[in-house]
Amino acid sequence: MRNAGLIALMAGLGLPAIALRLSGTHLGTVGDTAIYGLAIVTAAFLLAWAAEAAEVDISQGLAIAIVALIAVLPEYAVDMTFAWKAGQDPQYEPYAVANMTGANRLLIGAAWPLLFFIFWWRVRKPVLELEHGHAVEVLALAVATLYSFSLPLKGSITLIDTGVLAALFVAYVWVVSRAPTEEPELIGPARTIGDLPAIQRRGSILGLFVFAAFAIFASAEPFAEGLVHSGVQLGIDEFLLVQWLAPFASEAPEFLFAGILAWRGRAGVGMGALLSSKVNQWTLLIGGLPVAYALSKGEITGLPLDGRQVEEVLLTAAQSAFAVAILVSLTLTKWEAALLFALFAVTFVIPSEQIRLIISAVYVVLAIAIAVHQRADVLRLLVYSRAAVRARPPAEPAEVRG
Repeated sequence: MRNAGLIALMAGLGLPAIALRLSGTHLGTVGDTAIYGLAIVTAAFLLAWAAEAAEVDISQGLAIAIVALIAVLPEYAVDMTFAWKAGQDPQYEPYAVANMTGANRLLIGAAWPLLFFIFWWRVRKPVLELEHGHAVEVLALAVATLYSFSLPLKGSITLIDTGVLAALFVAYVWVVSRAPTEEPELIGPARTIGDLPAIQRRGSILGLFVFAAFAIFASAEPFAEGLVHSGVQLGIDEFLLVQWLAPFASEAPEFLFAGILAWRGRAGVGMGALLSSKVNQWTLLIGGLPVAYALSKGEITGLPLDGRQVEEVLLTAAQSAFAVAILVSLTLTKWEAALLFALFAVTFVIPSEQIRLIISAVYVVLAIAIAVHQRADVLRLLVYSRAAVRARPPAEPAEVRG
């Protein structure tokens, strides 16, 4: 009953935003933005619970990919809103990239270390180990990251990039969908939904999806617009407000979900969910921007990147490269987690051009050094990924055994 009440509470907290949008009522820029932001947060919780409950009916690997995708739908809605507005008003162009880069860097620089330190606090182990199946996510992220370095070089994100990144995401989902189905270990409201009889469970999941989607689409545009105007009104840099506050609001439920898993002894599953989320954000989220921009502008064109945005994309790609290098071994140590957070914190506290370029270089140098040092782990990762494609247990490569 407590979990059912929590679901009802979250749904109720989303109603004021829907009422505001349908009635056209305004409470002021900051007030409206706060109410619409709350609706996006609560909708994200509902989506995460419903998607997690869906693990009962589909393979765990596919479920994790779907949970990761659905959990960041609010982020997609806000970012696509900025891209759409950019097609009609060039002043919105920086905000689409700000939101996307902020979401990706928060995920690696804050969520990954947070999950690790929750794991360390609970079990006092210095190393978090991932299952072999997560090699697919690491490899997909590696390919997407290598490709992403072409974006700052071109100075734009085009529809060709959309095709490449979308194809990579589809291939990734196809591979993880072939993983064997396992009995899920649901927690909290997701367990309440998952324990329902099949018809009621699927109806509840569908109902939550529909309600949450409606709340998100009712709130995304006024929330995005409100962030910009709130920044002006409060004297805060709009770019930074869009880059950090919007992603934090929309992805907080996902961070909480992974943290709860880590607290309950399932840190590997939580890390897998965050890793899968990074894959879909670094493929579909980037690829969706030029689609929304071109449709809004009414012509086949890419989303242009100015000097600041080029730096932001480069920094985000470099951070992703460092994260991939760390996870090639399918482990995360306390020192690696600490370094991820420390480098992220520097760029967060000092958002200057010089710092962005310096930290980008540090990320790349560290990534190359780790990859060279862990050549055997790279080979092992490829073997595990190949086994996942063939849907059979991996065999240790001869070069790695012994």
